[in-house]
Amino acid sequence: METTPVDVLVLGGGAAGLAAALTLGRSRRSVRVLDADVPRNATSPHAHNLLTRDGTPPGELLAIGRAEVARYGVEVVTARVTSAPPADDATGEPAFTVGTADGTTHRARRLVLATGMHDVLPDVPGLAERWGRDALHCPYCHGWEVRDRALTVLASGPRAVHMALLVRQLSADVTLLLHDAFEPSADEWADLAARGVRVLPGRVAGVRVIDDALTGVVLADGDVVPCDAVFVGSRAVLDDVVVDGLGLATTPLEHLGERIGRAVTVDPTGATSVTGVWAAGNVTGPQHALAASIAAGSAVGAHVNASLVTSDVARARTR
Repeated sequence: METTPVDVLVLGGGAAGLAAALTLGRSRRSVRVLDADVPRNATSPHAHNLLTRDGTPPGELLAIGRAEVARYGVEVVTARVTSAPPADDATGEPAFTVGTADGTTHRARRLVLATGMHDVLPDVPGLAERWGRDALHCPYCHGWEVRDRALTVLASGPRAVHMALLVRQLSADVTLLLHDAFEPSADEWADLAARGVRVLPGRVAGVRVIDDALTGVVLADGDVVPCDAVFVGSRAVLDDVVVDGLGLATTPLEHLGERIGRAVTVDPTGATSVTGVWAAGNVTGPQHALAASIAAGSAVGAHVNASLVTSDVARARTR
């Protein structure tokens, strides 16, 4: 089954994708958003650091965004992309073909990639079930809600020291669990000691949950470290089907000496290495919070429209 071709396909209907779609819809472009409906922040009860919407549930934010873009004729389709081959640009104008799991083919003149990333957590039993609730990734997104409580930081590498010092701003009761991931340097030991952060060696074997609330972290030797929340550094993974199918260039991601994944390479306008494809949001780096993703998507939408205007002028002159 093949749908009506559109000016722009937006792959991913999160904050960045909907912001791009809004800008393009208001520019009277035909836009279709393909969204797999598996948002990265789905398990979080509330979204924070978003001015005028702080504390709103993520699902509610998406519903508001979808309603807004619909006012401008943007079509949002729940579909998982299964193929995104390189564009056919034999005519000098890129023509993209995207396939989805339901067997539908979608065609467009431009693509906006806003599929984000998904988080791969350390292999600790029970941790994934707490993700976004009391197993947390960002002190700016979740820190206020656990302030002044017993907090732990589960190390996956050297960046855990930085995380522990950030978390220490939120509470005086902070424990860094090394999890056999690395050994702090002398300077790092001194920094942690100066701020009163406890450091425990040994692997973490699991989490303790009582009445659907995290109450502690269990070490391999059976000891339990009481805590109300654990901060975890995840590894960010791209949607390889789209990124590699289109042949997009990527950049390795490192943070404080720890390899955490890769991101789609973009220029200041959000343009990727492939003509006709732009990217915005977490797909270009997992640190993008909601506000940054919205800003990036809005800017990309404007650049995509400008690209189409240039193409439309060239066509008109040829005719």
